[in-house]
Amino acid sequence: MPSSPTPSASASSQRLDRWLWAVRVYKTRSDAAEACRGSAVRLNGNIAKPSSKVRIGDCIVARTKALTRTLHVVGLIENRIGAALVAEYCDDQTPESEHEKAREKRANARVFSHKGSGRPTKKDRRDIEKLISKI
Repeated sequence: MPSSPTPSASASSQRLDRWLWAVRVYKTRSDAAEACRGSAVRLNGNIAKPSSKVRIGDCIVARTKALTRTLHVVGLIENRIGAALVAEYCDDQTPESEHEKAREKRANARVFSHKGSGRPTKKDRRDIEKLISKI
């Protein structure tokens, strides 16, 4: 039986990239480290390096593709946790306006997707062959 993730009681701090990955802000730890190197993550208002130490009570602002999340550190965790347990380790203080902007971006991406980009479909190929045969 797998054991549940335990907070790091012995450590009073943890690497920022590891914490961001563990609480599912970024999909991989290397994505979290790359975001830190690209100035997309701020720790207590300052641009953070991947090796910056996170402590309980810190405020993290992390920018992903469509959303800028504001997180308050409630607990430290060593391993990646399930989505249902994330609330035990961070308090999401992202304004609702940010979530609304992200929803709009996703909706607009679906509306304005370019039809016909990439490889032609079977129907497209048949239509092209009809045009060529008429010439």
